[in-house]
Amino acid sequence: MPIIKSAKKRLKQSKKRRSLNLGYKRKMKEIVKEIKELSAKGKKKEASKLLPEAYKAIDKATKRGVIKENTASRKKSRLTKVAT
Repeated sequence: MPIIKSAKKRLKQSKKRRSLNLGYKRKMKEIVKEIKELSAKGKKKEASKLLPEAYKAIDKATKRGVIKENTASRKKSRLTKVAT
């Protein structure tokens, strides 16, 4: 455990950031998984309706630094191929 006051604050900040980042990542993964399941069942229209929501989650994760820009664009591209 940190002893210095600034180290205590950094620990608190990093715990908060970690929980937020995990939330962004979890949200993104859930939507991607849902789209892939729908398209595997042959429900392409429903999957394509979820695409904007997936894009939003991916962009938010990118903006927050959870994933990199190239990873985000690759995920979007592959999702578009699967859903349409």
